[in-house]
Amino acid sequence: MRNLIIIGLLAAVAAPTAVSAQSVGEVRRGQRDVQQQQRELQDARRYGNGRDVQEQRRDVQQARQELREDQRDLRNRQAYVAPYRNWSYRPVAPGYRLQPGFYGQRYVVANPSFYRLRPAARNQQWVRYGNDLLLVNVRNGRVIQVVRSRY
Repeated sequence: MRNLIIIGLLAAVAAPTAVSAQSVGEVRRGQRDVQQQQRELQDARRYGNGRDVQEQRRDVQQARQELREDQRDLRNRQAYVAPYRNWSYRPVAPGYRLQPGFYGQRYVVANPSFYRLRPAARNQQWVRYGNDLLLVNVRNGRVIQVVRSRY
């Protein structure tokens, strides 16, 4: 029995996972698919029976899940490119002084609330540093807060 469980776990790990998003266009198609499934759910509520509504709800949930996976895959594909040649990641702590290239416009987090971060105050910006997010004082380059592995 124990061997069957182990074999089952190995098969689950070895099984291919869902295909990842290849482009922004694929994410947009996923969004349109969710909208289409929602329209079909509305039609099922209007004209169908209980079983039709249940099936359409499942379809909407699946479309939303696929969209979330595509969005996550697209975010993971967008690799970090350092502003300086021969740079290698080193964890930083509050008080560390960043070079200006690290908190330039290319690295600014446009929507901090998406990452559950507080809004940046005056003369501060949330920036991406590797997979970390840093709150930086843009006047002197000092790191105010570090959120590890959030990007």
